[in-house]
Amino acid sequence: MDPFWSYGLMIAGGAGWTLALIIAVIPVGIVLGLLGAAAKLSSWRLLRFLAESYTTFIRAMPELLVIFLVFFGGARAFNWLLAGIGFPEIQIDFNPFVAGVIALGVVQGAFATEVFRAALLAVPVGQTEAAQACGFTRWQTFRFVTLPQVWRLALPGLGNLLQILIKDTALISVVGLADIMRNAQIAAGATKQPFTFLLLAAAVYLLFTTVATAVMMLLERRANHAWRRA
Repeated sequence: MDPFWSYGLMIAGGAGWTLALIIAVIPVGIVLGLLGAAAKLSSWRLLRFLAESYTTFIRAMPELLVIFLVFFGGARAFNWLLAGIGFPEIQIDFNPFVAGVIALGVVQGAFATEVFRAALLAVPVGQTEAAQACGFTRWQTFRFVTLPQVWRLALPGLGNLLQILIKDTALISVVGLADIMRNAQIAAGATKQPFTFLLLAAAVYLLFTTVATAVMMLLERRANHAWRRA
């Protein structure tokens, strides 16, 4: 087989790992973002302090440094914690994919916290008060009144974070994940054609970002249409 096609297939396989990483990180970032935003707006001072510390620390750190900290120190911290609570026989090891999901999920969550916090503050207080006056519980108010509006207001910011996430996945290659970037580097080194295979990698990333943009635009259009109908 022609080396171009064989290495091209290898890069395609790396695209599968990159896509899997993106899909795995998105829910982690959203959950951490919602929890962080709720903590920042909480009446409990401790929760506000913890959320503020989390976002300040993570947003100040380069993503690559967070990846190194999780990959090289995360498993050791978990094993130390397990030993401390009486389970020294259990040993956890982070492979590059798991480390990537945790590291990028934590980073995305820190930025998503601010996106969701701004969206929550943008929801008129009178609507939640009216819902509670109609007999809604706090959970029902959040589920049926606040969350749909937060989702609509947060979508543009989340779209920007998704674009950043797609590019940040390339950083996981430094700890050994066989993603697009790592396989492109291997192909470039083996064939002495770096421009060809790095350009191919750029085309794949461009495809991912284009599809992500189209999906986010569709979600925004549907959310705004549903809001106008309501």
